[in-house]
Amino acid sequence: MSDITFEEYEYYMKNRPHVVILGAGASCAAIPDGDKYGRKISAMSGFIEKLGLGNILSKVELITESNNLEDIYMELDERGKVEPVCKEVKNELEVAIREYMNGFELPDKATIYDFLVLSLTSKDLIATFNWDPFLVQVIGRVQKYTKNIPQVAFLHGNVAVGYCSKDNIMGNVGMTCRCGQTLKPTSLLFPIKNKDYASDIAISKSWKQLKNALKNAYMVTIFGYSAPTSDAEAVAMLKQAWGSVDERKLEEIELIDIRDEEVVIESWNQFIHTHHYSYHTDFFNTTLARCPRRSCEATFDRLMNCIWLDGNKGFKKGMDFSDIDNIVGFLIDEENRNVGMRKPLSNPYH
Repeated sequence: MSDITFEEYEYYMKNRPHVVILGAGASCAAIPDGDKYGRKISAMSGFIEKLGLGNILSKVELITESNNLEDIYMELDERGKVEPVCKEVKNELEVAIREYMNGFELPDKATIYDFLVLSLTSKDLIATFNWDPFLVQVIGRVQKYTKNIPQVAFLHGNVAVGYCSKDNIMGNVGMTCRCGQTLKPTSLLFPIKNKDYASDIAISKSWKQLKNALKNAYMVTIFGYSAPTSDAEAVAMLKQAWGSVDERKLEEIELIDIRDEEVVIESWNQFIHTHHYSYHTDFFNTTLARCPRRSCEATFDRLMNCIWLDGNKGFKKGMDFSDIDNIVGFLIDEENRNVGMRKPLSNPYH
């Protein structure tokens, strides 16, 4: 890129994707008081107990003493190859989990997922490991503000996402495809060590989408995803797409997690170039929340143009939809005017 001007380089950098990777912790943070009906989502630890699925597991004597769904499911999967009762319990568990997840509905008030989706634009990508329908439901309601929203990839499938193999189209479960057929529910990938990411076309498509975005990403935010041992293959694929940290000297990693910083950094150290990361326990302290819809623009200005940013102009905890509209309205207007123009969007956060 030695032959391009600084203005061209600035446009290139600011127009690179911001990739957000979501784990169960993100959904827990999105509805801390429960969904519309007060039902709470659960991380993998304590999942069985919180979902009231102990009666299913009472049919088999588990070896593991863990209360983590991943450990329990992996044992059932392994033992199910030779013990029919374990295979039966595993199948019952899968049906119960899908039914449970299908019952969730967003609360009427703005959630962290509303803020998240509206903090990004179509050049960006949200990739989620979560089965719950919250992200799909949020996309439906934020489209009243703008169609310029991030792409979404469902890495383990999703209860709200349907797929038509004939036309290679994904959308909401139950929607009618252009071929006239109803979009069928996608498969869910359950927590075993050796997942088959290639056999399901919809899931394979999501992974290709994430890999392409990661290769080009300027910023990556990892929100509530602990990179469990059951996802070792997934993390390896992420690392392959990200490449060597020595070749990522300008990129920035943001980590949102309630675990101790040292533990979180250890989980993602192979993605971080020296000090090019920030750690947060609260979404509202991130660049996404403080500089919505302009996270890459603001980060480039801060690091490369040496411009001080004002962190008080973005989203804040407790805001409602009218507050959101006041913040993103003029940004969306600028985006609409800027379509087809090869110049950076403004950075109002200084």
